[in-house]
Amino acid sequence: MPTLTQIVAQVLDVIRRPARTPEALESIALLTGAAAFAIGFPVSWLVFGRAHLAIAGAGSIGWYAAVGGAVVAVLAFTAGRLAVRRASEDPAGIAGGRPANLLRWYDLIAIAGAYASIALLGWIGISVLLERSFIGAPVFAFPGAILVGVAFALTAYVAFLGAARLTPMSLSLDLAVFLVVGAFAAMLGSSDPKWWQDNLSSLGQTTNSAAPAFNITLIISGVIVTTIARFATAGLPVDSHAQRRGRTLMRTGLVLVGVFLACVGVFPVNEFFLLHNTVATGMAVVYAVMICALPWLLPSLPRVFFGLGYVYVGVIALLAIFFATGYYNLTAVELIAAVLIFSWIIVFLRTTSAAVQRTGGADAVEPALAESDG
Repeated sequence: MPTLTQIVAQVLDVIRRPARTPEALESIALLTGAAAFAIGFPVSWLVFGRAHLAIAGAGSIGWYAAVGGAVVAVLAFTAGRLAVRRASEDPAGIAGGRPANLLRWYDLIAIAGAYASIALLGWIGISVLLERSFIGAPVFAFPGAILVGVAFALTAYVAFLGAARLTPMSLSLDLAVFLVVGAFAAMLGSSDPKWWQDNLSSLGQTTNSAAPAFNITLIISGVIVTTIARFATAGLPVDSHAQRRGRTLMRTGLVLVGVFLACVGVFPVNEFFLLHNTVATGMAVVYAVMICALPWLLPSLPRVFFGLGYVYVGVIALLAIFFATGYYNLTAVELIAAVLIFSWIIVFLRTTSAAVQRTGGADAVEPALAESDG
């Protein structure tokens, strides 16, 4: 049985070299979560005092956990990146993966913002669901502080590991979770219960209480897609100038999709009707062009993936016909098209990641990223 001195020595060794091994990385993530609980619990108890708190709403335990969780997510994400950065300077540091260290600072800011938004919107959504499950139930200060501390700990643990293990595969999961959480938070928080009778963009109107959640989700998602554009295509095998140009064109197309997506959130439909519709349509057009040109741009990808893209474009075209004939309303068309486009981007990210691993692993990413930066 290890003594207290041995346990302390092991903890200090993990802190000095947090990403030396996967086990050490898990240990430091647990310590990060424990620190978040150790700080969050007493501070929350002092803030709550002897008050009986509501589960959701302004000034509630859910609101407190959401805002505090967003701050904790940013701090834990930063700690995770610092841990990996130290590991990259240590020959024995193997956890975290080197390609993620080559992400630019603004890429990391966008991903950290996604984690913070997931924590904020996720805890708000959970509190709303709990309030509707426990109607009229108050929360006492002591158990409320424990719950908030647990929320902070879980947020810190997930954000730390997410930052330390950033790969194209994990980015695809981050994007999927962020989009789902953001979309459902906007729908639950909408001040217009009949928003779906107009279009999906009505969630982002400035007159809608859900507009901040919806528009921020689109803006951060757009920035993440531009990050994906470089990160996912950098290590793809190229054997000729034509293939290198195809990779560059594919990256440019994904960047345009990300820019257009962010602009959809920047320009609400009720204030910038023409510009909003232009960037939304442009995103769909660029996506369709990329799908059609994909076999020539990136011929090394599996043919099954090409077929998936053609099916998606065909379904979107069919939805447009349904809308033109009045069978579907615009919300249904936009929602299904958005699910298809973003699911394709996620699958693309995972497919290209598998291709990179097959043709040389993480080492293949470095020269390609250096080439794109130059």
